[in-house]
Amino acid sequence: MQTPPPLTDLAALARRRARAVPEGMFLQSLVRTEIEDRLKEVNRTFTKPVVVTGFPQIWQGFPIIWESESLALTAKSQDLVVHALGLHWANDPVGQLVQSRHALVPDGLFIAPLFGGQTLHELRAALAEAETEVTGGLSPRVLPMAEIRDLGALLQRAGFALPVADSFAQTVLYRDIFQLMTDLRGMGEANALAARLRRPTRRAVFKRAAEIYAKAWGQPDGRIKATFEIIVLTGWAPADTQQKPLRPGSAVQRLADALGAADPAKDTR
Repeated sequence: MQTPPPLTDLAALARRRARAVPEGMFLQSLVRTEIEDRLKEVNRTFTKPVVVTGFPQIWQGFPIIWESESLALTAKSQDLVVHALGLHWANDPVGQLVQSRHALVPDGLFIAPLFGGQTLHELRAALAEAETEVTGGLSPRVLPMAEIRDLGALLQRAGFALPVADSFAQTVLYRDIFQLMTDLRGMGEANALAARLRRPTRRAVFKRAAEIYAKAWGQPDGRIKATFEIIVLTGWAPADTQQKPLRPGSAVQRLADALGAADPAKDTR
């Protein structure tokens, strides 16, 4: 079977990460706060945590390993692995999940926030329409991100127990499309697709995209909105002490009895 071409140009992604600026880290900071709140709800003390990230400045106070295709993790060495807002760029997301699971001790926790499929849907649509109008063609400009149902299935494929995928959205307002694209560069999230256009884009494409964006998603104050969907994947390394679903047919009480419902077979009306 042929190996599919890589989605991400990892060398380009590293360059994008290196050019990120502190003021562009607001979503990374938001995600750190979200993860810390979720860990408080788990009500467990983690003594061997590690964070996988391309932005170590956001995760000061945690042991860090860098994002890479081969994670610098040792088997059964961590009780918590946080894969922090970078999994959407992975060429092999299942491989990243499997490596993370192998690094966990039994009943260790894995949490991975990443951008989901609704992220920048406005920008994607505006650029696609504008480029088609102006050039008659279409090139990859915004990373295609996975939907929540697909990501939940990946957790199961990677062997996690009790897998959960949920999401929340963050809407950010910008002066125009050009400020948004500047912000994406500041986040280290600019186009690093392997199939991206390698020559300069005609200025008319961006001018038309700005018009389309403002018309479709303009706000009363003249600004435009941009959506960032953050999906949070949660799973546990399997352990004998965890709750497990009952086998089909193993229930000892009928659902009707549990609900206090009448048995139709005994209804004498």
